[in-house]
Amino acid sequence: MNALSSAPEALSGPTVYHPRAGGQGHNLESDRFNLWYGATQALFDVTFAVERGLVTALIGPSGCGKSTLLRAINRMNDLIDGLKVSGEIRVDSRNIYSSDTDVIALRKRMGMVFQKPNPFPMSIVENVIYPLRVDGVRDRRLLAETAERALTDAALWDEVKDRLQDNALGLSGGQQQRLCIARAIAGEPDVLLMDEPCSALDPIATARIEELIDELREQYTIVLVTHNMQQAARVSDNTAFMYLGRLIEYGETEAIFTAPRDTRTQGYITGRFG
Repeated sequence: MNALSSAPEALSGPTVYHPRAGGQGHNLESDRFNLWYGATQALFDVTFAVERGLVTALIGPSGCGKSTLLRAINRMNDLIDGLKVSGEIRVDSRNIYSSDTDVIALRKRMGMVFQKPNPFPMSIVENVIYPLRVDGVRDRRLLAETAERALTDAALWDEVKDRLQDNALGLSGGQQQRLCIARAIAGEPDVLLMDEPCSALDPIATARIEELIDELREQYTIVLVTHNMQQAARVSDNTAFMYLGRLIEYGETEAIFTAPRDTRTQGYITGRFG
């Protein structure tokens, strides 16, 4: 996939998507998507496609629309008064903003990890299987197997297997974030959305989360919002640069960071603004 740019004269139109050679196709697309908070427009004609089984990073200065776009993918923005949208976001070719969308079912398909770890004030194991409890699962064997699988996939099992009944709030910050990732993947989502998952962590814990993202990339389509450009360069396959609510440039991460086509992208990654 070539690096793409929205030149100033083309900002009103959609970005063209070129699939990566040998890629797995895409199961998440945004098509001329616009979003308003009341009278304020936050996203403008955002069009791009996320490749299945890869990590896509959203970068850009504060307030550029990264987190707004991420939360639009699982319709978390619906909870905000005065929200209005136009255009489409499609998952497996179905518009998630159509009137017949089951929003609860949609959110089950979208695992979400937030900036700060937010474990529930309950045991480690109950945190992990909480999504299954909500769905009414009572089979103890299934719950135990799911907890072990999710904690193993989140690189946490060996650290907590002997204290699963301990309160999750007693874990370190990095462990709490990996626990939240385990909870997010326990329900086997199609897409994993991560909103600056390392912003509240120290460098060692950040490195563990980045290693985990690398391990999970084959199992999930991952969309990662990050202010850390070095992190985007390390962990993502594709990168989208956003500025003032618009998608400016989107392409393979190496191309975005070494040969950006838009001067605004180049200005941001070289530290001239942002």
